[in-house]
Amino acid sequence: MLVAAGVLGRIQTELPGLPEAMRRVGELILADPGEAARSTIIALAERSGTSPATVTRFCRMFGFAGYAELRVALATETGRAAQANWGAGMGREIGPADPLDAAIEAMAATDARLIQETAGQLDAEIVAKVAEAIVSADRVLLFGVSISGAVAGMLEARLRRIGVRCWSYTDAHEALADAALLGADDVAIGISHRGRTREVLEALAEAGGHGATLVAVTSFARSPLAELADLVLTTAGRAQETFRPGGLSAVHSQIFVLDAVYVAVAQRTYERARKSYELTINAVESHRVERG
Repeated sequence: MLVAAGVLGRIQTELPGLPEAMRRVGELILADPGEAARSTIIALAERSGTSPATVTRFCRMFGFAGYAELRVALATETGRAAQANWGAGMGREIGPADPLDAAIEAMAATDARLIQETAGQLDAEIVAKVAEAIVSADRVLLFGVSISGAVAGMLEARLRRIGVRCWSYTDAHEALADAALLGADDVAIGISHRGRTREVLEALAEAGGHGATLVAVTSFARSPLAELADLVLTTAGRAQETFRPGGLSAVHSQIFVLDAVYVAVAQRTYERARKSYELTINAVESHRVERG
């Protein structure tokens, strides 16, 4: 996994669920990543009111062997962010009196950074394994609720157009019924920002009970959904902002991750995918309005 990339986004996403001591370490790093990258482990422990051992556990929780590796990752990420000016307007609260152009700028900054962080932490090997499982599957089922359900529907539509037998569900009863009919040659994909949506967990557990390969798409790598799955694709997310719940802010990240899966599937089935895509384009061409 590319642990050196997107570390700040992962820390911010996981922060609320960390033990208190490690949460203080994370809060201190997020408050000034540049200073954390320059600090020694002893200095960081003292400033966060913890111990070097706690800092080391914090590092290992995010996939680093120790604080030296984390410092390098922080220095790299803050350097890239400064060069690209990623932080401008990111995460700023939008007030009722803010000019619309300023609100749009803040939204664009946040969403662009989330996709950058998602790309940075995305494990290409896991994407490849998910794609290979889909290519060899008899059936692919996608489960999501509310906004994540809409994202599941988008992937279903794209996979169907390149010849993949795929269905998506937002209704719990339909999801459970079809999950019960899956087998070892099938794939079940659950999408949930926090990884705690009961309907998605139940559907994936049912599918897993019949031998299907389970895939989780979530912002929380230690969530119940991630623990249940065989393969986990993580997305960058943000805490709730004005008028924009955390799940809504994660939509662009979810679409990006699943788009990577779609591209990987299309690459592995190139001739079939190209032919299927051309057939579907031709089928709907008569419904396009000609330019006047």
